[in-house]
Amino acid sequence: KKRTVTQIEKNGYPDSIYINAAKIFQGIHTEKSKEKIQVQYGNSSDSPMMAFKDEYSRRVSYELAFNALKYQDLLEEILLDSSSYPCYSIPDELTSLLVVMLYDLQDRKFQERKIFDGEELVAEVQEIGHYLYRYMTKLAAALARCRIKRDALSIEYFVPETIWKQEQRASALPLYVWINTFKISLEDVIRDLEMKGFTKVESVSDFDHYTYAVDQHCHDVLVFPSSLKEELLNLDLFADYKLLLQ
Repeated sequence: KKRTVTQIEKNGYPDSIYINAAKIFQGIHTEKSKEKIQVQYGNSSDSPMMAFKDEYSRRVSYELAFNALKYQDLLEEILLDSSSYPCYSIPDELTSLLVVMLYDLQDRKFQERKIFDGEELVAEVQEIGHYLYRYMTKLAAALARCRIKRDALSIEYFVPETIWKQEQRASALPLYVWINTFKISLEDVIRDLEMKGFTKVESVSDFDHYTYAVDQHCHDVLVFPSSLKEELLNLDLFADYKLLLQ
């Protein structure tokens, strides 16, 4: 049976990913001085993370948490400006979940998320989701006001220039992938990739989208164009840990 990873698009995430992203964010969010604190995050250090369904779920949980961290100031401003915070029915321990889910809500243009087949629903995620939907119009308006105030075309313009340049450089780097030789051989990987429409080229200078090269120094390492990251991670080769992203 062919294994697949969790398919996650811009229509939301399973509840478990929001919970884990909020837990990660709780541990890394920027602590502000007492004079500047307007949003309280409480203490949820005792609550355990949910088990990751697969490596892809682990990765998107961390990505969601770090995106919330990157835009923490903006997200807090949106909550305050929309009057959706403070909310006395939501304890401080759930503020991290509120911020994480707000980032995702604006990322999918304030569209409702779908419920995944067979998904284990989490009461806290459902509660925060319904609360954000009630304030959806006010939240979208608050984001628009923030953008107008800063003359920003999108939220990417709220990121400091140094971080933006680092991200641009990182996104252009080729992807290096290890072959797990305990599970599969180079020949079998090449055969599998060719069946999926990939073409082997001599070097990164020959890249043209669905192409890859074998590293000149490590023959159990493949190199792919950076644009293929999402597609690669959805291959069963990654779901079965036969290929590992460096």
